[in-house]
Amino acid sequence: MKQSLQLKISQQLTMTPQLQQAIKLLQLSTLELSQEITDQLYSNPLLEDTNEVDNAGQTEGHAEITENENTINDQKLEIFDDQITDTKTTEQATENMEWDNTFDFDTQSLGNTVSSNNLSNSKSELNLDQVYQVTQSLKDHILWQLNLTPFGPDDHSIAETLTDALDDDGLLKANITDIFDLHSSKGDEEDTFESEILAVLKRLQQFDPPGVFARNLKECLIIQLDQLAVTTPFLNEAKTLVNQFLEDIGKLTSEKLLKKTQISMTQLKGAINLIRSLNPHPGESLQENIAEYITPDAYVTKISNTWRVRLNNEHNPKLRINETYKNLIKQSDNSQENMYLKNSLAEAKWFIKSLESRNETLLRVVNCIVELQEDFFEFGPVSMKPMILSDISERLELHESTISRVTTAKYLATPQGIYELKYFFSSHVATASGGECSSTAVSAILKELINAEIPHKPLSDNKLTELLQEQGINIARRTVAKYREALSIPSSSERKRFDNVI
Repeated sequence: MKQSLQLKISQQLTMTPQLQQAIKLLQLSTLELSQEITDQLYSNPLLEDTNEVDNAGQTEGHAEITENENTINDQKLEIFDDQITDTKTTEQATENMEWDNTFDFDTQSLGNTVSSNNLSNSKSELNLDQVYQVTQSLKDHILWQLNLTPFGPDDHSIAETLTDALDDDGLLKANITDIFDLHSSKGDEEDTFESEILAVLKRLQQFDPPGVFARNLKECLIIQLDQLAVTTPFLNEAKTLVNQFLEDIGKLTSEKLLKKTQISMTQLKGAINLIRSLNPHPGESLQENIAEYITPDAYVTKISNTWRVRLNNEHNPKLRINETYKNLIKQSDNSQENMYLKNSLAEAKWFIKSLESRNETLLRVVNCIVELQEDFFEFGPVSMKPMILSDISERLELHESTISRVTTAKYLATPQGIYELKYFFSSHVATASGGECSSTAVSAILKELINAEIPHKPLSDNKLTELLQEQGINIARRTVAKYREALSIPSSSERKRFDNVI
């Protein structure tokens, strides 16, 4: 084979550090971007926050004016004090002599009065440093009660093990045998019998909140019923229903339930109302709910019948180049300090440029989403249109990966609520007229149909399919079931409720 030389021209994308930084900024949310800008301000001396500089200048000017005004006022007060000092001195001396001659103070009573005043003031003022909170979570509440209960060392260790096995609802879902094996693996010299664990569990089930340490729903309800007063109306009937007919309460009609339980209608209604007043999740009130706040990246509002979009830049500092350090750079100087300033200046300029590009791209994408989904902002999720990434990329002449980065972890505040930008992208479902309908709209319509159903005659998946077809949406029954499960809506048999029982 003969060797030869060939010349070929090709293009290749190189991921430079500047390009990597631009891509990183593009996929950051508002809070993450604010933190990134703050880090750049600390690390790069050529960057400065315009708001801090302006506020510092205003503070210095205000301080100079205040200092001048205070000097003038002090001079006036000195002149005024000199004029009245002589007259006040003579008057005060005569008044002191008159008061001393008139009253004879009892120093002991005076001391008692002062001490009582100090005591009352100390009671009225609350020292927050001396306020201690004991209950912070469900397990903390259980451990606090455990420390007040007279347990032996072994029983106390078993109780702590059972407390660690509680779930967020305060129930003991783990098997007693597993807990017993876990306890035995901690290095105890003697085996712990299951009967001892059950005895400790029986005492723990009397703790607050009622129903805690139950192993299933039936035991949870029975524990709560046992803690009620004996004179509670329909208590015995409620215990009978929970012990024997708990699964039948939500499945059978009132007539079948009356025939099966052999009790009167009044007793059945009272017992069911008593059961529904119980809490199947006793630890729910003491759960540690950490609120996660969402800061929207953009706002959309309707102004003069037109939807307008603005970015949320309130939390982000406004950057600019520090002119003081910029003027120190000498072009012909190659010293270490000068090269550091040159590199910092180049990084600062590129960071500001990448930041502007990021905001511009985000604004373009959000405006395009609002334009395509205008019906959603007018009428809600029912009017959502099918939309995919390529619809935005073709309009804006951007790559789909860029659209995906822009819409990741970013939120839009609308009159309908706050939604993630990815919420507006959904697949399509065929309609009878040959058009397309968004899967989000189908879910919204399905939810409205279920919310409007009769409680004792819930709509089956087949009936829901027929109702959707009447609205022109061709969808299979299994697809309806998939949407229903995605909305966390139970089946028709589980949704069935009997109004005549209540």
